[in-house]
Amino acid sequence: MKTNTSTFQTTTLLSRRTLASTIGAATIAVASVPALAQESIEQEAPVVTSFGDALSQGDVTLGFRARTEMVDAAGSDRLDLTSLLTRLTFSSASYQGFSTLIEMDDVTHITDFEGGVADAEGTEVNQAYLAYTAGATTLKYGRQRILLDNQRFIGGVGFRQNEQTYDGVSVSNTSLADTSLFLAHIHNVNRIFGEDSPAGDHRSDTYLLNAKYSGFSAGALTGYAYLLDNEDAAAFSTDTYGLRFAGSQADLGYTLEYAVQSSAANNPADYDANYLLAEASYKFGAVTLAGGYELLGADGANGQFITPLATLHKFQGWTDMFLGGGSGNIAGGIEDIYLSVGTSLGGVKFALNYHQLNSDDTNVSGVDKLGSEAGFLVGGKLAGVNLSMKYSAYNADEFSVDTDRLWLTAEAQF
Repeated sequence: MKTNTSTFQTTTLLSRRTLASTIGAATIAVASVPALAQESIEQEAPVVTSFGDALSQGDVTLGFRARTEMVDAAGSDRLDLTSLLTRLTFSSASYQGFSTLIEMDDVTHITDFEGGVADAEGTEVNQAYLAYTAGATTLKYGRQRILLDNQRFIGGVGFRQNEQTYDGVSVSNTSLADTSLFLAHIHNVNRIFGEDSPAGDHRSDTYLLNAKYSGFSAGALTGYAYLLDNEDAAAFSTDTYGLRFAGSQADLGYTLEYAVQSSAANNPADYDANYLLAEASYKFGAVTLAGGYELLGADGANGQFITPLATLHKFQGWTDMFLGGGSGNIAGGIEDIYLSVGTSLGGVKFALNYHQLNSDDTNVSGVDKLGSEAGFLVGGKLAGVNLSMKYSAYNADEFSVDTDRLWLTAEAQF
């Protein structure tokens, strides 16, 4: 399942929010009927006496996402690709705390592939894991989706037709009041380029730790440690430690985050770099205005703060000009000053954003202003199908070339 938490992202293929709302409504409905009626309802519920029962009483979901992406870069021929993602997901019922999930994805190119679009064609297992839940603790082993905080460091690149998932073991726990803990060991990253690409898999010996406390009235405090040991791309091996505070008061929202990163494991570089985020939003009725400052710093020519496991499409503009070969940064670092506005009218969502991107260390990059980008998104539902149009235009100052991208997307689930 592709997910994306940004205001400006397309709707997810399979909506967990909808599922959660349905479950919540059902719970309230059962609680409101007399006790004898509740006993009758409970007696009629399927009884799971074996793992075979758990499998037979599982749920199957089929989803489709069709997309046309067009790329127009100065000095190059215009590129376009129409592709179709088909996703089949099976999730079992639970038996004595055990459950399983298997998810298959197929991406088919409807038009000829000319390059320039990161939606690889192919069929593969997107998720396949065994889970065990005991009280407030859930253990997962196998191929799984991992989305932490706003996916700035660890995400699934859910906007792309081929999602990024992780092979390993993870543990989540909520037994402490107002506290959620997450720990994972990853031995392989299934990247968006697909299994047929040499860059499609990165072997790893990576540890992820994320701890969030939401007991403050002003917001939630999260501490994290992401220790990446990439055996196939040594330059991606890093140790990152950070703190994030996010909350809201009435119509005001705010986020502050700081992290430090150093090269680690087999990384040939030797550097220390900083990350900084300051963001605020305010709701004026149905309109939300937001702005922020994000810095992925540089340590001179030694190296720069990178985020190779992030959902990079969410950040630094939608045209993906600063992917840095998958690292999420370029020499000299990046300073991003951005504004956005979003609203909903008659069930249709509208969003506008603007980014001014500058170099953090001009002595290393040799430039000051990298470029600017403006984008808009409009999306809604028609006859059960989610439709969206997203457009972004990058105006080069001293980095790369002017580039426009347009996405037309239709999604449905059954």
